[in-house]
Amino acid sequence: MSIIKKFDLSGKTALVTGCKRGIGKAMAIGLAEAGADIIGVSASLETKDSEVEKEIIQRGRNFKAYTCDFSDRTALYNFIHQVKSEFPVIDILVNNAGTILRKPAVEHPDEYWDKVIAVNQSSQFILTREFGKEMVARGSGKIVFTASLLTFQGGITVPGYAASKGAIGQMTMAFANEWAGKGVNVNAIAPGYISTDNTEALRNDPNRSESILTRIPAGRWGNPEDFAGPIVFLCSDASAYMHGSVMLVDGGWMGR
Repeated sequence: MSIIKKFDLSGKTALVTGCKRGIGKAMAIGLAEAGADIIGVSASLETKDSEVEKEIIQRGRNFKAYTCDFSDRTALYNFIHQVKSEFPVIDILVNNAGTILRKPAVEHPDEYWDKVIAVNQSSQFILTREFGKEMVARGSGKIVFTASLLTFQGGITVPGYAASKGAIGQMTMAFANEWAGKGVNVNAIAPGYISTDNTEALRNDPNRSESILTRIPAGRWGNPEDFAGPIVFLCSDASAYMHGSVMLVDGGWMGR
C-alpha cells in the first residue's frame, strides 16, 4: 500500500467528542477530509445544522450529532447505548471532550474537582472501555485521547485539570498495554497553548500571555487547524506501529 493510501479513512466511522468548536471541530473536519463519516457529540452541540455539521457535509461525508453532559453518568451510558444501537461499528474514537475550572488550590471547591474529573477522566475511561471492547473483539480500531501540556506539568490554579490530564497519559499507556496486540491502537495528542475557549483567560491576561508566548519556539499560539494532520495520522494505517504514545503538538514548548 502506498503511503498516501495509508492515510485514507474512506469507509470508516469516527466518534469525536467535544466537536462543537476548537480542537475537536478541527479534528472532526480533518477526519472527514480524509474520508471518514463523523458522529459528533458535545454538551451543547445542536442536533441539526451546527457549524461542524455544515462543514463536514460540504466535504461529502455523513454527520450525526448527539448532545450529552459527560459529567452525568446516567446520561453518558444512555448516550453510549444510543450510539451503539444506531452505529454497530465505530472504527475510530476520539476522546476530546473536556472542561477546565480555575481557582487557586486553597480555594478549589469539591464541585470543581468532581466535575472536571467526571468529564475529563471518568467519562473518557468509560467511553474507551465500552467502544474499545468491541474494537478488541473485531481485532481493529483506533482510539485517540486529547492530553495536555499538563499531562507533564502541574499548571497554575487548575489542580483538577492537571490531575485529569495526568491520568489521560496513564490511561493511554494502560489501554495500549492490553490492546496493542489485539489490533487496537491507543494513543494521545497533547496540545500546547492553543487559541481556544479554554485558553481565553490566559490570552486576556497580558502578563501570562507574554510569558507563554516568549517560551514557545514557534513564536505563536497554536490554532485548532494544527490538529487536523496529527489526528488523521493517528487514526490511519500510517501509525500502525504506534501504541501508548503521547504526541506533542505544542510549537516546541516542551523542548524549551
